[in-house]
Amino acid sequence: MRRPLLVLAACLAAATPSRAATVEVEVDGIEAGGGAVYVALCQGGLSEAACQDGERARASGGRQRFVLRDVAPGTYALAAFQDMNGNGRLDRTPLGLPLEPYGFSGEGGRNARPDFARAAFPVREPGLALRVRLTRALPPR
Repeated sequence: MRRPLLVLAACLAAATPSRAATVEVEVDGIEAGGGAVYVALCQGGLSEAACQDGERARASGGRQRFVLRDVAPGTYALAAFQDMNGNGRLDRTPLGLPLEPYGFSGEGGRNARPDFARAAFPVREPGLALRVRLTRALPPR
């Protein structure tokens, strides 16, 4: 008797449409000189551990478009950076200031240390479009 109920529950779960959204991101302020541009959705904070889901693409021109699909509804922030030296990380000074172009959604990181609450946005179906501008904390070395 339990097996037919489990099969029925599995069929109903498979028939229910998944609630997912698409987040379109336009990153501008990309610097000449190559490297890759990374974008990541962050949940609960702006640390590397909180910003795991995302994409990367080779930098081409001053603007790059990303499409993040199947994003579950919720509250997120977006972090982006241009990896100028190709090491896969956002390089920082010993004090923690970014050495490569970076940016966040919302107001996060524009004039002060990034804050998740200021960078956060809600994601609902069908999705949304965001623009992130890369900037530098320090001039290029």
